Amino acid sequence: MEKNQKKHLEVITENAIDVISKEELIQKITLSLREKKPLKVKIGFDPTTCDIHLGHTVLLRKLREIQRLGHIVYFIIGDFTAQIGDPSGRNELRPLLSAKEIENNAKTYTKQAFKILDRDKTHVIFNSRWYKDMRVSYFISLLSRYTVARMIERDDFSKRLRERKPLTLQEFIYPIIQGYDSVKIKADIEFGGVDQKFNLIIARHLQESFRQIPQVVITLPLLVGLDGKNKMSKSLGNYIGITEDAKNMFGKIMSISDELMWEYFRLLTTIDIEKVKKMHPKEAKLLLAETIVGYYHSPLFAEKERKRFEKVFFQKEIPDDLEEYIVYSKKIDIVDILYRSGYVCSKREARRLIEQKSIWCEGKPLFSSCFTLPSSNVVLKVGKKRFLKIVYRPS
Repeated sequence: MEKNQKKHLEVITENAIDVISKEELIQKITLSLREKKPLKVKIGFDPTTCDIHLGHTVLLRKLREIQRLGHIVYFIIGDFTAQIGDPSGRNELRPLLSAKEIENNAKTYTKQAFKILDRDKTHVIFNSRWYKDMRVSYFISLLSRYTVARMIERDDFSKRLRERKPLTLQEFIYPIIQGYDSVKIKADIEFGGVDQKFNLIIARHLQESFRQIPQVVITLPLLVGLDGKNKMSKSLGNYIGITEDAKNMFGKIMSISDELMWEYFRLLTTIDIEKVKKMHPKEAKLLLAETIVGYYHSPLFAEKERKRFEKVFFQKEIPDDLEEYIVYSKKIDIVDILYRSGYVCSKREARRLIEQKSIWCEGKPLFSSCFTLPSSNVVLKVGKKRFLKIVYRPS
């Protein structure tokens, strides 16, 4: 294999879990280089939320490296498929979104994705483009290209059927609808998380049924979220959004376990892990947080947050620039304040923090949501790494 071919193969397959198949990929790379024609590399996102988080960036960072080789990314926004909901990895029905919610989420997706991807080498396509005017007769013929027997081989489908949990027809046909995107753009390669393997393979079969050369399927690891066990997901609340402010982002990264830290280094940075493993874990994690915050904000912000973090958590000092929340009564509801101030994503999360004795005031944990301020200025410690200053102003 020539040096240039080998470089392309290494970049495209680095950190991959599945490559289906490597021989086909080598053929596509060889043809691309010989004809000086970039490969069409597909990735799809359903805009089910408004935020792209670090879990999504595992794929996006990979695609940016492939763009540097000269290939073109086809960024498919699943505004049509989002109305159905991807059942991958789920054991229950995904909540349906309104068309307006999907539209609003989609607007933010491309803006955030271009923090990583090269605009000039990215084609953004909404898949409603070919579905909105599709005839019912054609849609039914599309469904006939895959069998029910093959579909129920899927692990999450068969599990839900065994457990007698609902499995709707719209979820059942989702992989076919998603796979048709590959047919429309004649994708050469499609990337996805390892939980997307079934869907991506169906796309290969659909391309073959349309007499196209099937795409190569490449799956990448799923980034584990802040809880240390589940994949990063906004619905689980264990995520780090790439548009979060520098302070929250830095603090969340510092909260992950030492064991998980190495996976974050591998999937989210270009830093040599072997060199980092020679560092003290505390210093390594500070480097990780500073690197990621520096990428999505700026090195200046990252340095500032590192100094702030060290001052608060290693030198045990309360920061000077605390966020303030003004109240007009000394009798307050902690759950309501944490939710309104954006410190938690839901009131349920705030109540859970109280139950876990993770909210402290003047050196003592709070046991109830209802609380009377002992003075006009009170600093709450929320969890291990966040503070909120409550300021009382008589009305």
